[in-house]
Amino acid sequence: MVLKIFFPKCCNTADSGLLVGRWIPGQDSAVVLAVIHYPFIPGQVKKYLTQMRSQTKVDLTVLGSWSMPKDGQEGMDSFLKDLSTIFPHSRWLQLSRESGKRAFTCRVVQENGKPAAKKDGDDNDDDDDDKDKIIFVHYDQRKVMLSQLHPVQEQKGSEEESTELRTMFQTVAQSEPLFFHDMYDEGPLKLTHWQSEGREASIIVELVKQASVPVCIVLTWLLSVWHWLCSFRIFHVWPVQFISSKLSTCVQTGYRTDHFQTVFSTRKATTHMEFMRKANIFVSFLVDIALGLLLISWLYRENRISQLANTLVPAADHVAKELQELLEWLMGAPAGLKMNRALDQVLGRFFLYHIHLWISYIRLMSPFIEMILWYVGLTACLGLTFALSVLSDIVALLTFHIYCFYVYGARLYYLKIYGLSSLWRLFRGKKWNVLRQRVDSCSYDLDQLFIGTLLFTILLFLLPTTALYYLVFTLLRLVVVMFQGLIHLSVDFINSFPLFAMGLRLCRPYRVAEGVKFQVLSEEPGTPLHLRMEINPLKFSSVLQCYRTPTYSCYPKDSWVALCKKLFIGELVYPWRQKSTKTD
Repeated sequence: MVLKIFFPKCCNTADSGLLVGRWIPGQDSAVVLAVIHYPFIPGQVKKYLTQMRSQTKVDLTVLGSWSMPKDGQEGMDSFLKDLSTIFPHSRWLQLSRESGKRAFTCRVVQENGKPAAKKDGDDNDDDDDDKDKIIFVHYDQRKVMLSQLHPVQEQKGSEEESTELRTMFQTVAQSEPLFFHDMYDEGPLKLTHWQSEGREASIIVELVKQASVPVCIVLTWLLSVWHWLCSFRIFHVWPVQFISSKLSTCVQTGYRTDHFQTVFSTRKATTHMEFMRKANIFVSFLVDIALGLLLISWLYRENRISQLANTLVPAADHVAKELQELLEWLMGAPAGLKMNRALDQVLGRFFLYHIHLWISYIRLMSPFIEMILWYVGLTACLGLTFALSVLSDIVALLTFHIYCFYVYGARLYYLKIYGLSSLWRLFRGKKWNVLRQRVDSCSYDLDQLFIGTLLFTILLFLLPTTALYYLVFTLLRLVVVMFQGLIHLSVDFINSFPLFAMGLRLCRPYRVAEGVKFQVLSEEPGTPLHLRMEINPLKFSSVLQCYRTPTYSCYPKDSWVALCKKLFIGELVYPWRQKSTKTD
């Protein structure tokens, strides 16, 4: 039989007294939680333990005695041994340690007063070694308390049998009221535990906790008012709803609203994952606001808004001029290719007309660009993510003519590909069955084959001209999409990065634990085996995977093969941000 005693490191140098803890049911193990110092009155100890049992819902009891004699306490061992007759027990642990030695002397006494096991360095019984073996597991009470490796909620919601280690972690977590008693409390009892020298707390944190309740109530009310305003019918009309779903600023606003509802909810987090999710969102929001304020301080200093406005209009004119030169190059003989001159001229003049309209629009808006940028820059007060979302929308507006060129070229190219595929089936005596969604055989007469041959020839010879325009404008559109994709990835990184969890992993790794490991401290003949239990933290990649906040991802979301297929047949590809399907 092996008796395991989980002993806190903070009690290694405690004064002589009583061991307070719990015997793990169904296991031959004991968890030591604290040491009550001598002098004490047994009646007061019993009253205190009864009070702690009602608060912690843990069967706390006196496990035995702890002896670390000092000068003038020669009779302490005999006094502590006699206490076994006062406190009810099935087994009484008698632990003692001499100054300067790491190993303990342990003696287990049964309820009838007979020794069950004896482990010391002076008297070693081989028969007892064969029957009983005592193992001390030294644990850091603070780390076990705060690790949340096996939270109490897990015990309530799980029906499976609790393991020894799980019960030990949950016992320490449930015994939190026991650790509130420190050396500054005026009372007849003095204890040694991880907070015995003073509670680990901060006045600022306590004040924030007290102020957070009314603040959360006010913000929850404001969010309800915001949802009431958004529920107006005018915002659900098709044009307004369609435009708002395509603007990155509106998407980011909805995203922040959902997160504010999560963070400022008056309901307390019930699980560790829910607490980490709220903390990650809140810290990401604070970092976002800080970065936004830094951007504002940079923009509105040294007249940078005017410099940006004076740079933006010439840049737009330069882009329009480059597009005009590109169209003139396509209207000639690009790369020595022989194009259909009639179609080439029609398409070139059509796109040139759109460029002239765009230049006129830019010239009309140029007097107001600086004022627009000045007010748009203020959105950085809401966070850097809002400023980046507005930048993405501005890029979409400034490159709207490129998007129109892409749509025109894609639609024309798609119609020709679709027509050529239908006429190719006509040559083979096939047709597409719309009802059954398959290709069936079909017999065509001579007139149908003649007309099909003419149309196929016309479309085939016009295809290179259309394909060249489609290829050029698709490449231009992909450049814009890649730039917007980088902006969206930056926004998603700020929104979803678990900054709080990463900070805990760097500063307090035991707060994000995945398991434990044991190391041998002392293995001397005739003495109990002493092990040290350490908390194994999660790897950084696991922290990022476990605590990452669900966010919005950038389209196109398809695989590269599917994306290339869409581009080949001329289907439109949109880079709009959509909500990801990642769960908590």
